[in-house]
Amino acid sequence: MELLVRYLERSNSISAALTQEVIKEDKLRDDLKYYFMSPCEKYRARRHLPWKLAVQILKIVMITTQLILFGLSNQLVVAYKEENMMALKNLFLKGYTGVDEDDYSVAVYTQQSVYDSLFYVMDQYSQLGRLSVGSLSYGEDEDGKLLPLIVCKEHYRRGSVDPSGEAYDIDAQLEPDCMSHDPKTASQWRTRNSSFFELDFYRLVDIKVTFPLKGINLQTVRYRELPDCYSFYITITFDNQCHSGKVKLFLDIDVESSACQDWKISGTAEKNTHYLLLFDGFVIIVCLTSAVLCTRSIVLAVRLLQRFSRFFRENYNRKVCEDDQNEFLNGWYVLVIVSDLLAIIGSILKVEIQAKSLTSYDVCSIFLGTSTLMVWVGVIRYLGYFQKYNVLILTMKAAFPKVLRFCCCAGMIYLGYTFCGWIVLGPYHEKFEGLSRVAECLFSLLNGDDMFTTFAQLKDKNTLVWLFSRAYLYSFISLFIYMVLSLFIALITDAYETIKRFQKDGFPPTDLQKFLREQKDFPVAEESSQTDLRIRSSLLCCCPKTRIREEEDVAENMTSHV
Repeated sequence: MELLVRYLERSNSISAALTQEVIKEDKLRDDLKYYFMSPCEKYRARRHLPWKLAVQILKIVMITTQLILFGLSNQLVVAYKEENMMALKNLFLKGYTGVDEDDYSVAVYTQQSVYDSLFYVMDQYSQLGRLSVGSLSYGEDEDGKLLPLIVCKEHYRRGSVDPSGEAYDIDAQLEPDCMSHDPKTASQWRTRNSSFFELDFYRLVDIKVTFPLKGINLQTVRYRELPDCYSFYITITFDNQCHSGKVKLFLDIDVESSACQDWKISGTAEKNTHYLLLFDGFVIIVCLTSAVLCTRSIVLAVRLLQRFSRFFRENYNRKVCEDDQNEFLNGWYVLVIVSDLLAIIGSILKVEIQAKSLTSYDVCSIFLGTSTLMVWVGVIRYLGYFQKYNVLILTMKAAFPKVLRFCCCAGMIYLGYTFCGWIVLGPYHEKFEGLSRVAECLFSLLNGDDMFTTFAQLKDKNTLVWLFSRAYLYSFISLFIYMVLSLFIALITDAYETIKRFQKDGFPPTDLQKFLREQKDFPVAEESSQTDLRIRSSLLCCCPKTRIREEEDVAENMTSHV
């Protein structure tokens, strides 16, 4: 009788332990199933509202609206700078036609033309108030004094040149010589400094005329924004470095914007600025909420992975494979968090710009533009819950490693053509004058753009270079368009066909999916549910890979040959 009691007690304890293990396993399976559900499935299963989805939709609308508003404001700034550049070139460059010649604005070829152009700059500067139709004035220092115009000429310290006798004597040390004048003394420039303007052109390297101007961008008033004040630092360069008989004139402008010190405006511009500041503040709050929710999801996913790994180790004495672990580490959440951080920084910069405490439009536009790009790319995550739209994501995921290896191999050939084209064709073709221009030209040829012009523009004075250019261009176009580009497309097509076949015949099950399929009584446990499709999306799993490897052999062979 005593033995029977002990047997029953031991049986009850074993049964209780097994029951606890079953309950623990079922709870883990339920949590895993719920984690991989789409927002709609989660709502049907547990009636949990999809807060992250709602925040993401709201964030997309707000960030896009913010970007459009900032873009419209930035366009006004860009237009103001570009139109001032054009106005200043027409004001100060004698003979300017409105179109730059290559990288310079004007070129002169006689000594008298150099003097005329130099004196023209000074005369125009002294009459700026009577000539310019824009809101421009002379620059002033903190004490209210007019900042001077500065003329600097740079020449060799000593030199003599005799082209007919093929002789020269040059001291290569450069000596600067500068003078400055107040705009009010313009009439006395030439008489007081006649010796300064006696130029030795065989020693002259360049002349630089620099002066500051002030302006106000009043056009923003019409768009209910407060105008900015601008400081223009103009440099006009007479470039004679080549001593080829051609003096090139450049006009460069450095622009700084700042809040106007003393202003008064009536109307709704200031009120509109307050509304924009409130809107930007709300965008920051929404982005912070989104980042917190996504961070919370990552933390929960890591804890769930730890539970799953511990269960596998304790019950099956196995380690969860790397690809199953990657299913828990959702890269979309990382993308969203990065986009939120960029949007927050960009919004703070935009607030500073609106408050006239900061004027860095370019930096702000980079942050806002990049964050908007990432936000819209993140929409693909929700489209991936639908089987027809998920093809793009799965194809990119399967093809990316092979495409990356392929691009590394093709990139070596591309770099070789780039260096070769630069050194050989650079002196004879404007598209090959710099490494960056060569790379851009070859990429344009790779896409079939502007081919005939590239062939036709080569100067054929050197027969050997002309023949080399034909061999160079024909070999590049044939190799990259007919072979490299075709193989690149074949890799992506092969991955797409593999995905389509697996979607039709079924994906090889992973350890994670095998574990989840044992769930029988889960509310949304359907064989063809979007949850199963999500879990099957890992093509490079640690389970049966034979079928996948057979499908990818052709693409791998093509990659290794290239």
